Amino acid sequence: MLTAFARAFKTPDLRKKLLFTLGIIVVYRIGTHIPIPGVDYQNVQTCIDVAKGNQGLFGLVNMFSGGALLQITIFALGIMPYITASIILQLLTVVIPRLEALKKEGQAGTAKITQYTRYLTVALAILQGTGLVATARTGNLFSGCPVASEIVPDQSIFVTVTMVIVMTAGTAVVMWLGELITDRGIGNGMSILMFISIAATFPAALWAIKEQGSLADGWIEFGVVILVGLFMIGLVVFVEQAQRRIPVQYAKRMIGRRSYGGTSTYIPLKVNQAGIIPVIFASSLLYIPALIAQFSSGTSSWKTWIEAHLVQGDDPIYIAMYFLLIVFFAFFYVAITFNPEEVADNMKKYGGFIPGIRAGRPTAEYLSYVLNRITWPGSLYLGLIALVPTMALAGFGANQNFPFGGTSILIIVGVGLETVKQIESQLQQRNYEGFLR
Repeated sequence: MLTAFARAFKTPDLRKKLLFTLGIIVVYRIGTHIPIPGVDYQNVQTCIDVAKGNQGLFGLVNMFSGGALLQITIFALGIMPYITASIILQLLTVVIPRLEALKKEGQAGTAKITQYTRYLTVALAILQGTGLVATARTGNLFSGCPVASEIVPDQSIFVTVTMVIVMTAGTAVVMWLGELITDRGIGNGMSILMFISIAATFPAALWAIKEQGSLADGWIEFGVVILVGLFMIGLVVFVEQAQRRIPVQYAKRMIGRRSYGGTSTYIPLKVNQAGIIPVIFASSLLYIPALIAQFSSGTSSWKTWIEAHLVQGDDPIYIAMYFLLIVFFAFFYVAITFNPEEVADNMKKYGGFIPGIRAGRPTAEYLSYVLNRITWPGSLYLGLIALVPTMALAGFGANQNFPFGGTSILIIVGVGLETVKQIESQLQQRNYEGFLR
């Protein structure tokens, strides 16, 4: 990986792309520290110190925003509205025939879907910004902080609308920065911004573990966490690269005087075909009842049960529901994103077949059988990786968003591998020596 980056910096046009990407990252990180108008910055810092290590319901979203959410900055919503909009559009593509037709139109259809994603991102940013401002005004953003209700001193309609507009504009700017990296940088802009947001929270989270440790002034716990992190990175890289290759043979066809086909290839089915999406879905779904209980008044039995079992990440009921939801969403997402019948029809159309399997329906049934078999270990792997923060919570007193666990490590490794592959592919295009030297 380091060799690829060193070679990229020696190539003039790639060096420009890397420096441009670094410049955009600097602008993004500066924006995560600029508070929006109408917020008392000192009270926000006081509440962050009080709630350190116990960020509650907003911990995951705060991690995706690089710590900007709880500081209520112009980039407080971060990349989350765009991620949510992309997932919603991807799911609706299966349900709405118009979107499915656009997806099959190639580049023009993809550009139209991207435009819809931008519109939906702005709408979600307005909705989430309004919710964040309302939560900050009522003092529920930081539970247990004595000055939580004084974060927004002026609670007039004008100030509230201004705060929502600034946060929505900040989300639009983040989306634009990500597209700039995709067009003029090294590519994969949105994922890189998400990578930077999560990586920015690592030093503080690791140092908090060292401060809370008791063995050798906390250095023993710190070293153990680093070793566990390195082991998990190796495990995630191994599983993310693992795939089942289905061999495909294309028969020879004579068109005029030319012969086509006769080649062999394969269909790569990844063990973790669903990626990080099931973990995000499961986390979001478990946040809903806790969020409803937080904003409801009174002391009803259902609210007491939710606060006892679905708020703290170390509760056995929470762990069991989290694990089962991840497994369910892994199968659900694979089912809607990979259509064995469509793949089998395309293979049959171009004269392709799997050796030993008849073309058409038997091929679709075989692909579905293999996909179900490899989705089971992939979903169990996602569930176990996502539960590492819970074990860290019990073992080291870390917060629920443990730096080397769950969503963060999957995104860090996945984006890192994809970025290295893109740089290597661009290097191959610029340094191709051909067959004759």
